[in-house]
Amino acid sequence: MTTDASDEWKQWHERRTAQVSAPHGPLALTGTHWLEDYPEGRIPDTPGRWTADGDAVVLTAGEDDGLTVDGKPFTGETRLGADPGPVTAARVEAGERRLVVMEREGAWAVRDYDPAAPARRAFKGIHATPHDPRWSVEGHLTPYGERRTVHVENADGRHRGLALGGVLAFTLDGQDLTLQVSVRGDGSPWAVFADATSGYTSYRFRFLCPPVPDVEGTTTVDFNRALLPPCAFADHFLCPFPPPGNTLGLAVEAGERGVA
Repeated sequence: MTTDASDEWKQWHERRTAQVSAPHGPLALTGTHWLEDYPEGRIPDTPGRWTADGDAVVLTAGEDDGLTVDGKPFTGETRLGADPGPVTAARVEAGERRLVVMEREGAWAVRDYDPAAPARRAFKGIHATPHDPRWSVEGHLTPYGERRTVHVENADGRHRGLALGGVLAFTLDGQDLTLQVSVRGDGSPWAVFADATSGYTSYRFRFLCPPVPDVEGTTTVDFNRALLPPCAFADHFLCPFPPPGNTLGLAVEAGERGVA
C-alpha cells in the first residue's frame, strides 16, 4: 500500500472514474420525475402507475409492465417508501433500469437510472488537475451550537433547505478562509463551494469532503480531492448551490474540473 500522496491521488481518481461510470452511477440518471407533475400517475416511458399517498408512493403494475419488486416479478399494488441505499439496491427494476423512489421536503419523485443512458455511453473521463501538495492543508471544524438551515437554489432551479453543522477554518495560499459545512452521520464535514475558477476553468461549483475530525476538531482540507457534483454528470440531480460565504476569492486550481 503506497504512502506517496501523488500515487494515492491517482488511485483515488481511478476509483472515482469507475464509480461515476458504473452501470448505475451518476451518468446513468435519465430523469427525476416529480409525481406532482403527473396527477394520473403515468410517468412518460416508465412502466407502472406511480402516485404519492401521504408518507409513501403507491405503485400499481400489470404483467405487461415487466416490473420486479425486491427481485421478484410484480403485479398488483404496493406502497413504497424512499429508497435509502445505493441505486443498485433499489427495490423496483425494469429490466436493467433501476427506478428509485425519493422524497424531498414532502414531495415524492421517481428517478430512472438506465445503463444505456447517452451520457454514460459518451463519457470519456473526468478532467482533474494532478496532485499538488500545496492544496492540502490542516483545517479545524467548529460545530454550531444548534442546527441551522439555509435555503439555497438547487440545480433544478428550486430553492430547498441545506442543513449546516459548523464552520471549517483553514489557511490556503496565505489567506485565512472558512467554509460553512454540513456534517454527515459519521461526523465528516461536507461543503459546497465555488472559487475564482468556477464557471471558467472548472464546473460552476464543487463539493469537498474532508475526513472526520479528531477530538480537537482537526482535519485535512485537501482540494486535490475536490469533487464534481452529481449534476455535472446528469442534468436530473438536485445539487445545492454554495450557501452564503462559500465562494472563495482565490482560484482553486486543483481537483476535479469537468467531464470529458
